[in-house]
Amino acid sequence: MSVVAERPVVAEESRAVRWWRRPWVGPLALVVVVFVAVSVPRYLTLDPAQSLVPPVEGFAPYYPMLVAHVLFGSVAIVSCCFQVWPAFRRRYPVAHRWIGRAYVFAGVLPAAVLATVIGAKSPFGPVARVSNVLLGLVWFGCTLAGWRAGRARRFGDHRKWMVRSFVLTISTVTNRVWGVVAGVVLGPQLETTFGGNEQYMTSTIAGLTTWLGWVVPLILAQLWLDRRPKKRARAAGRSGVPA
Repeated sequence: MSVVAERPVVAEESRAVRWWRRPWVGPLALVVVVFVAVSVPRYLTLDPAQSLVPPVEGFAPYYPMLVAHVLFGSVAIVSCCFQVWPAFRRRYPVAHRWIGRAYVFAGVLPAAVLATVIGAKSPFGPVARVSNVLLGLVWFGCTLAGWRAGRARRFGDHRKWMVRSFVLTISTVTNRVWGVVAGVVLGPQLETTFGGNEQYMTSTIAGLTTWLGWVVPLILAQLWLDRRPKKRARAAGRSGVPA
């Protein structure tokens, strides 16, 4: 009797996660595809002159490590689009697990380790270096915590840690958005605030964008995670169903 009564609920839950109820999935995938298509090919040439990051003198492994970071990061950013797609997770749980393994072990973890090393050698100044190293450590920690929670079948914790990991992965895109904003605001001040020193202005913009690119999304994600239980409780109260 209880099985029959529960079936409509399951069907309704399935309908609730159809793609058209998550309109952000398509735009997110489009942004990621465009970002990877524009950013990655220049590093596949293995030509340091094509890099968007200036060379670092006195540290020969910097460019090879940067290329490896970009490739591992591309695996992470592409695979995470599937991992945060509710309908995909529900319909293809086996694929979700395998893509999740690729996200963790062929994407985030190696990319985060490399990020801490090359981040410490960033040519954009000490403010950007501190941000890059801290981002790499937090990114690694959140992802590892999410994987361990999933292995322990603590799926609520797994989801929360992976939401944090996701926003840190996407921060490479939000970083570019902040870069455009900072460039528009600070660019006209080159001759005044920065005394005509382009390197000083570039380091200032890099310092701002590296911090804003991951700290702001992480704070917003945490606020969203904190509000979800209250929202579910209110919805349950209105429907008469226990939360």
